[in-house]
Amino acid sequence: MNGPTAQLVKELINSDGVVIFSKSYCPYCKMAKEVFDNLKQKYTAIELDTRDDGDTIQSILGEITGARTVPRVFVRGECLGGGTDVKQLYDSGKLVAKLQVQ
Repeated sequence: MNGPTAQLVKELINSDGVVIFSKSYCPYCKMAKEVFDNLKQKYTAIELDTRDDGDTIQSILGEITGARTVPRVFVRGECLGGGTDVKQLYDSGKLVAKLQVQ
């Protein structure tokens, strides 16, 4: 997992406290973004369907996280999973705790 795109993905993951690899039309991606919007938590959304290298990035995320599906949500470099995973963490109160840990 070397190469410029793999390096870019690693840099993107670490570019913000919350990074969401998303597709603009995906309902699960919208669900994940709504969770962070409800928390008034700033995040960086990388819309893979609007990028020429989106498929490559998605494949690299599959290698990193074990899943190619979107969204792939990262908090401080840790992959929390997809939209349903983030929603469950939010509903249980565990997401807020993850965001507050420094």
